[in-house]
Amino acid sequence: MGWLELFLIGVGLSMDAFAVSICKGLGMARLRWRQGLLVGVFFGGFQALMPLIGWALGRQFEAYITSVDHWIAFLLLGYIGGKMIWDSFHEDGKAACPAAFDLRELTMMAVATSIDALAVGITFAFLQVDILPAVGLIGLTTFAISLGGVWIGHRFGSRYQSKATLAGGAILCLIGLKILLEHLGMLG
Repeated sequence: MGWLELFLIGVGLSMDAFAVSICKGLGMARLRWRQGLLVGVFFGGFQALMPLIGWALGRQFEAYITSVDHWIAFLLLGYIGGKMIWDSFHEDGKAACPAAFDLRELTMMAVATSIDALAVGITFAFLQVDILPAVGLIGLTTFAISLGGVWIGHRFGSRYQSKATLAGGAILCLIGLKILLEHLGMLG
């Protein structure tokens, strides 16, 4: 898996964190970069940690699943991406945007937005991805996108939330399809 694919996975995975970051920006009467950086560190950190955990779990079962690993990657990425696409069309337009800056709440949001990355980490184990550069790139991508989300939320409001979720879901579905087609010999 190349750097561009890893970057696109990072972008796709970071869309939930982006949406929550927009919410955090909405709740700021005055833009505070220190809080924005904190949001980026939490979301980027957990977005890097979860695929590492998933990769470690996946490595335990690699010998049993190698013959169907491409189907597992396709199904997991397709499910995650499909759920994100579904959510983008079925939100009531009033996403919960807690305004307070509570570290416990921020931790829970960072874990919640990075659960999908755990499943992606499992697929990394099957695809023989060099895990440290991969999780580093995913974490840095999420950090930057989350920091941008805080700024966008403060500046423009919540009109980009569902579009970001839709784009992230589509990216993950397309990468899953590409992995499947490559393993079936349909892409060069």
